[in-house]
Amino acid sequence: MKSVLSAITASVALSLASGAQAETLRLLTWGSYAPDNVIEMFEEKYPDIDVEVTYSNNEEMIAKLRATGGAGFDLAQPSHDRIYAAQLEFDIYKPLDLSQIDTSNMTPKLLDGVKENATIDGEVYAVPHQWGTTGLMVNTAEAPDVKNWGDLCDPAYKGKTSMRLKRTILLATAYSLGEDPFAAYSDLDKYQGILDDVTEKLIECKDNIKAYWQGGDDLSAMMLSGEIVASESWDSTAYKLFGENPDIKFVPPASGALAWIDTFVLPRKGKADDAAYKWINFVLQPDVVELMSASTGAIASINGAADLLPEDKKAAVNAAFTDADIDNLKFFANIPPGVEDMEGKALEKIKAATGG
Repeated sequence: MKSVLSAITASVALSLASGAQAETLRLLTWGSYAPDNVIEMFEEKYPDIDVEVTYSNNEEMIAKLRATGGAGFDLAQPSHDRIYAAQLEFDIYKPLDLSQIDTSNMTPKLLDGVKENATIDGEVYAVPHQWGTTGLMVNTAEAPDVKNWGDLCDPAYKGKTSMRLKRTILLATAYSLGEDPFAAYSDLDKYQGILDDVTEKLIECKDNIKAYWQGGDDLSAMMLSGEIVASESWDSTAYKLFGENPDIKFVPPASGALAWIDTFVLPRKGKADDAAYKWINFVLQPDVVELMSASTGAIASINGAADLLPEDKKAAVNAAFTDADIDNLKFFANIPPGVEDMEGKALEKIKAATGG
């Protein structure tokens, strides 16, 4: 009996010890930002950490963290313009301990830009991970004249274009109308007037739209099948399709592609900060960046990251951008409190009128 009790006690003790050591990193991120091969490599290096992934987008990330006061996840990846106002309004993040992050190989312009956008009361809340742009994906053999945002509404391409009904298309359409939406953030009455004009324009455009895409997969399917010939698109999605059909190119709009930087932030009630810091440092190693970029098509925030893209994506980048296009990039500005509610109402009005 004593030996049986001893065995049971030892087994329980071992289970408790194992349970104490086990840790789950709950990652809230974009689709393709946590590919299986990268997770496997990370868990092999850190066998005491399990990675649990929830795929999301900017709006959903903010909504999830807002609903829980920053609980439920240990590391999130909103874009750089979704940090400052969200933190001021909802208190959903906590400051980073930069001493835990190897920033030595991060691209200085990207690191400094994110820190500038995401510093509150002297505390830094984000560092960059990957960056890219939103512009136009065009089958240049079928729609050679599509050069700017407004061309998606050209009657010549009726029923053959697409867009995503999120805030990006509001900003893009504002630029197509000759406005600077980011400059108008300082005057919300002016910005509301711009949104009213944009809403009217996008409702008028509904007959041109084959379908409003939700994610990269359905957008890619429509483009490859020939259902559409042009769309608003992340550059990474267009880069992937370029390898399958070189007529499908990313076209920076004449008014400027919209540039984003996806970041790393710690949710306020996260429970695995140490694991989160390990993930950040791990995925920014050049050999891992190579795997990550093959999955996302985006460029990492480290020096020389463009050279770590797969060959077909390197070719796609070279086919898309000139130096002038780079100089013409429009980086997303911090969203002031109240702006997302204004944009949300505009989007709801467009959806109601278009069935989007």
